[in-house]
Amino acid sequence: MAKRTANPSLTPLTKLALAFPEAQRKIHDSHAQFLVRKKTFAYFLDNHHGDGIVAVTTKVLPGENTALAQAQPKRYYLPTYIGSRGWVALRLDLGKIDWDEVRELLLTSYILTAPKRLAALVQPCD
Repeated sequence: MAKRTANPSLTPLTKLALAFPEAQRKIHDSHAQFLVRKKTFAYFLDNHHGDGIVAVTTKVLPGENTALAQAQPKRYYLPTYIGSRGWVALRLDLGKIDWDEVRELLLTSYILTAPKRLAALVQPCD
């Protein structure tokens, strides 16, 4: 079986996510998990369960996941298993990626997940 090449979106996503204090990345086949102190704040999904979609999933403020998915259903969706727990997925396979938007999602998720001391070290996006 041939080894699969990593999706090129993973490199800039990893750079953004690992810029946060104590952030770590774990690779699981074609997916990646981003953690802070053993708590997940983002996932990179590439063809998850054969859906053909490349996306980043993050925690958002209560109700924001549904609002984003309803307002922009081609770009955002509620990810399987965790969408009902306040997570949203942003597709990265629909053309040019707005990395500022991705950073804002990662930042929000990091702040919601990290211990207060670490969350206080990062600045919200302007």
